[in-house]
Amino acid sequence: MTGQTDELLKMIRQNLPATVLTGAGISANSGLPVYRNSEGNWIHSKPIEGPRFRASESIRQRYWCRSFFGWPVFSKATPNSAHTDIAALEQSEVVSTVITQNVDGLHHAAGSDNAIPLHGSLSEVVCLHCGEISSRHLLQQRLQKQNPDISGLDFSAAPDGDAQIADEYIQQFNVSNCSRCNGILKPNVVFFGDNVPKDRVQNCMDKLLQSKLLICVGTSLMVFSGFRFCRTAKEHGIPIIVINDGVTRADDIATLKYNGELTTTLSTLRTKLL
Repeated sequence: MTGQTDELLKMIRQNLPATVLTGAGISANSGLPVYRNSEGNWIHSKPIEGPRFRASESIRQRYWCRSFFGWPVFSKATPNSAHTDIAALEQSEVVSTVITQNVDGLHHAAGSDNAIPLHGSLSEVVCLHCGEISSRHLLQQRLQKQNPDISGLDFSAAPDGDAQIADEYIQQFNVSNCSRCNGILKPNVVFFGDNVPKDRVQNCMDKLLQSKLLICVGTSLMVFSGFRFCRTAKEHGIPIIVINDGVTRADDIATLKYNGELTTTLSTLRTKLL
């Protein structure tokens, strides 16, 4: 793919600085499962929906039980070379902003100071009544104390700190409420069916329109909250590069679609551009 790589490098060099938009594929080599396959189809159960979480006690019980098992795996993930390569490109001003659809915090951990977590952070918990934001790590300790007999069960990890576990254990799980007001606790992330805060979207849009290129990496862009930036770039004549091993929603509007393996591609970009 030497010819396409040369075209990729030329387009980036001629359109700096770039905004980078990332998705779950960027964190796959950190051991975090992805939602979709290369065809853009679900490979796990669909994520929980915000309205259902807020309306149903049993849905919240299900979420927090699965999260209790999934969180230790999720929270131990560390940045991989894709994260560190993007951070290096940012520090060298090739990249001005990183907009990530991920809630894992790995871009910040890798040194990307200008990373915007579009969908929030799973390391935080928010009370839906009083608005207090607290630590997910501390909540894990509380859940452990309330459910001393449930650790050590078999489970399989799923995307975004979720886990697959038998329903019989879910029905026994004790959920923690806010330690300040006893209100409902929710991870401080944007669930499916909810809207990204308007000020956060506007901040991302402002950063995009101040750049000269949009590079989408490791995302199928099937969710509108990310795809909207491709649509805006197209409307404003900003070139779009899509780097993804599989189908994306933006394939028909991309200026260049690069079907390369992510870590190898980003390593090449870092070597050639810095």
